[in-house]
Amino acid sequence: MNTLAFNGGPGPWILLLPLIWATAVIGVVTVARRTVWRRRRGPWQAGAAQGGPVEPSPIAMLGRRFAAGEIDEDEYWRRLSVLDEQFGIRGKGGAA
Repeated sequence: MNTLAFNGGPGPWILLLPLIWATAVIGVVTVARRTVWRRRRGPWQAGAAQGGPVEPSPIAMLGRRFAAGEIDEDEYWRRLSVLDEQFGIRGKGGAA
């Protein structure tokens, strides 16, 4: 206990060092969360992370064309079946 005394020891301020380190670590993690980690995007948003435009998927474009009335329902389902084979959840050649 004499090491915490003022007679040649580090003094009672040594007890504050863990608090100072914890504050520094929390500050670095907070800054990293607000800047670096939020810029990480998935591969589907690679253009947005680099500041470029994001290209919509072909299935999303087809849905917008159908919603806008550019294509009718039969053409929508026909094209969707073709796009679903390439870009859909099942992937190429996979069985559902």
